[in-house]
Amino acid sequence: MVTVRDRRAGYHDKVITTPQTDQPHETPVLHTDQLAVHSQLERIVQHHQQHPWRKPCPGHTRKAFSRLQEMLAIAPRPVILDSFCGTGMSTAILAAQFPEALVVGIDQSTHRLEKHQASGDKNYVLLQAEAEPFWCCLADAGATLEAHYLLYPNPWPKAAQIKRRVHGHGAFPVLARLGGRLEMRTNWAIFAREFARAAALIGCEGAITRLSVDAPPMTLFERKYGLRGHPLWQFRGKFSN
Repeated sequence: MVTVRDRRAGYHDKVITTPQTDQPHETPVLHTDQLAVHSQLERIVQHHQQHPWRKPCPGHTRKAFSRLQEMLAIAPRPVILDSFCGTGMSTAILAAQFPEALVVGIDQSTHRLEKHQASGDKNYVLLQAEAEPFWCCLADAGATLEAHYLLYPNPWPKAAQIKRRVHGHGAFPVLARLGGRLEMRTNWAIFAREFARAAALIGCEGAITRLSVDAPPMTLFERKYGLRGHPLWQFRGKFSN
């Protein structure tokens, strides 16, 4: 067993360990009882496709979505969504990369959003909102995305937590209605493989690659994991619709 100390919020606020595994070139990064893609993944995703997720949208998320609608009514343009954006570091980076788009960073934590260090770019906005209901607001309004980024979502590493992972969540199939390019990054290879398989089930074919150690980090987590020598995995795909 290899031990690593990580202070990320929630499940990371403790010493975490994981057994060695060689598929594909996994380095110990977290404590998990799962050594392969979850056996129930396809069943779970297909169930969510057949039984659409419906949860009342929180008031603050409706308010955030209304603000986005107002912005697009004034200046229509392609939308790039940065879900679980944390401090918005990645949102600002994406805004610089795609000046023709409106980059929308969403996170449910006001505390994290208040730590944002603003860039000089004016084509992005940070909104305090719950991601999954926000996706439903977009889809129900008939909106589509140019691209969607999910950078280092909480892996919920125990096998029993599969439905709490972004690709095991009831709202995951909603991403197919939003379309566009889809990118997810993680420091857990199994999570990347699960995500790729789940994405294919909802119509997004793509591939997993390992991020170069020389690649500039897009998030604070990516910077931290890179400095600790964790292998970082990237899924990139595109919806066929």
